[in-house]
Amino acid sequence: MFCNASERSIVRYRKGKSDCCELDYIIEETPVAIAFNGVAYTVMMCTPNDLEQFAIGFSLSEGIIDHHRDIHDIEMMPTCDGININVTIANRCVARLQQKRRSLAGLTGCGICGEEKLETVCRTLDPVPSSVQFDLSYLDPVLQQLLRKQQLNQLTGSAHAAVYIDNQGQVAAIFEDVGRHIALDKLVGCIHQRQLTGGAVLVTSRASFEMVQKAAAAGVEVLLAISSATKMAVDLAEKLNLTLLGHCRNGRADAYAHPERITGMI
Repeated sequence: MFCNASERSIVRYRKGKSDCCELDYIIEETPVAIAFNGVAYTVMMCTPNDLEQFAIGFSLSEGIIDHHRDIHDIEMMPTCDGININVTIANRCVARLQQKRRSLAGLTGCGICGEEKLETVCRTLDPVPSSVQFDLSYLDPVLQQLLRKQQLNQLTGSAHAAVYIDNQGQVAAIFEDVGRHIALDKLVGCIHQRQLTGGAVLVTSRASFEMVQKAAAAGVEVLLAISSATKMAVDLAEKLNLTLLGHCRNGRADAYAHPERITGMI
């Protein structure tokens, strides 16, 4: 049932109690090497589930493809060292790899490590449209749903989640991973696969620059974060016409950019 967590014996130390040996669950973290048309691109540290969605979302977020239909095949090859993913993309997208190829160290939660030039960190993206509104009355019920739906985090305490909230305030999709950027990439892949529209994305982390960039690249108009936002994230959200909310917790939320899409009350 819990294929993304391993059961291990640990020693627990608690104030006022004797130390004791107990079984606990530890989240899986696996090196995943991504290649495009057989050409190595990067290695990321991931929780080894939903890797098809990850491959699609990562390709979109990186700007290697424009649509999931640009991917002709995804081949996964487990090895003793990790998992190799070879993504076969349309010929018209191959030329972009010459400008985008990089070698990432694979650090957990790192979204831009390994970029060779500063100018490659900031992608040129078109502003997102203004076709979506988000009713704040949905927020508290969604947060309550998260307590039940973040099963991997409940088990290990080590997983971030990225959630798609539909226009009825329901959790339409949720992906968990040891890395917050990976969780969002997996969700982006799902959004494009299922052609989800009209909703918002919630991440159980801070709203960093890379998270805003990934959301905008996926066409997401509203991004909500459990924690705060960075200045660079706010500046980019303003530029890309993306509604950015932080400190989204029970009974509260702070709008950093484009609050005009927000309706209703908490």
